[in-house]
Amino acid sequence: MGGVTSSMAAKFAFFPPNPPSYKLVRDELTGLLLLSPFPHRENVEVLKLRTRRGTEIVAVYIRHPMATSTILYSHGNAADLGQMYELFIELSIHLRVNLMGYDYSGYGQSSGKPSEQNTYADIEAAYKCLEESYGTKQEDIILYGQSVGSGPTLDLAPRLPVLRAVVLHSPILSGLRVMYPVKRTYWFDIYKNIDKIPQVNCPVLIIHVIVDVWTIILFVISFHFLSSSFHCNGI
Repeated sequence: MGGVTSSMAAKFAFFPPNPPSYKLVRDELTGLLLLSPFPHRENVEVLKLRTRRGTEIVAVYIRHPMATSTILYSHGNAADLGQMYELFIELSIHLRVNLMGYDYSGYGQSSGKPSEQNTYADIEAAYKCLEESYGTKQEDIILYGQSVGSGPTLDLAPRLPVLRAVVLHSPILSGLRVMYPVKRTYWFDIYKNIDKIPQVNCPVLIIHVIVDVWTIILFVISFHFLSSSFHCNGI
């Protein structure tokens, strides 16, 4: 019964767009990877990252010339990079941050199949790339998890004690709690966020709104996490 319920929870969690909303193409002159149908931007890099579970995920890194922080964005369960791309550009511009977004295994043009454990490996690969390829410091990173993206975000966050902040946008308590009003955590549940969030050591912002969501998000992140008066002892 536990295995069946866990499988049901996993199926409920993942709805990769089919077909994917973008294609990966390589520019014949520069050799650069591009997201089609979007025009090339000088400040955007398209990457393929190998995870510890053997899949290869697609990621985008957006630079801002005035950035002092970097957002690592884990998107929701029914989206891919093509659908998120313009939003990522706007967030980078308005917040004046670098931003890395990535597709989970089995999403977009990433290889493999979506699963809880694969998403944990996916976010680790994206974080490793920020550290090793871009020299990003842990204390300058804001982890942003939307919907099912709160799962990998809250798996990684407790292992990074000096993160700048965590933003949870419409997060889930756990996979099973999305479907049933259970009051305890079962071993076969997925994304046990409710048990992991007490282990996060940095400021956490939880957002649940139904109107004008991005205006609120831009204001709150700018004011609390990116202002010169921000301190890591609270919001």
